[in-house]
Amino acid sequence: MVLTGCAPPPPPPRLPTDAKGMAGVTAPFPDVFDPAGFLKTGSVKDVRRWREAELTHGRVSMLAALGFIIGEQLEDFPVFMNFDGNITGPAINQFQQVQQGFWEPLLIVIGIAESYRVSLAWATPTGTGFNSLKDDYEMGNLSFDPLGLTTDKSPEELKELRTKELNNGRLAMIAIAAFVAQELVNNTEIFEHLFRDIELEFIEELDDVERELNLPVTPIPDIVKAELNL
Repeated sequence: MVLTGCAPPPPPPRLPTDAKGMAGVTAPFPDVFDPAGFLKTGSVKDVRRWREAELTHGRVSMLAALGFIIGEQLEDFPVFMNFDGNITGPAINQFQQVQQGFWEPLLIVIGIAESYRVSLAWATPTGTGFNSLKDDYEMGNLSFDPLGLTTDKSPEELKELRTKELNNGRLAMIAIAAFVAQELVNNTEIFEHLFRDIELEFIEELDDVERELNLPVTPIPDIVKAELNL
């Protein structure tokens, strides 16, 4: 029923009928990859918020994956704040080894960065603005482009750049989760584990040849067995 003199409420915004046009839709999934069916029930505000979260987590994961490897390979390099070599071993254990004097400045920097992002992107959390992005905010655009990668780019080129960022961020989210899981299993640094696997595979191939030639079989070193939980 519509009251006399009152206009009917505007219909809720609808998602684009063709989500294939969104950045991040690429092979091997030419159609939208949405196994959980979020697009079927989500509003435009929901999708904008999800895309902002995906971009943010992807960027953090790219930094985390890079920092994971750098921290393990350059832990004794003098440029790093390593407190006389106290920080060592797998990256999942380095967090606990950091002493006072590092976390305080880091928290301040994170707080400033997040405050800037919130002020730029998020609507005032009152009424319909609760947990929503500003209508005029472009997801992921924090006006931070020191290398000028988006300068003088056509819409097609910008979409390609955004797709590359999304795909690399998605890969990084999977990678950092795998890094953490792998080190929790055997408490061995990522590259060290990789090289032990390569060493084991080489020895096993060599053993097969030695058996065929009736030669003594090369034993697997104890350190390989220990680090690979053999």
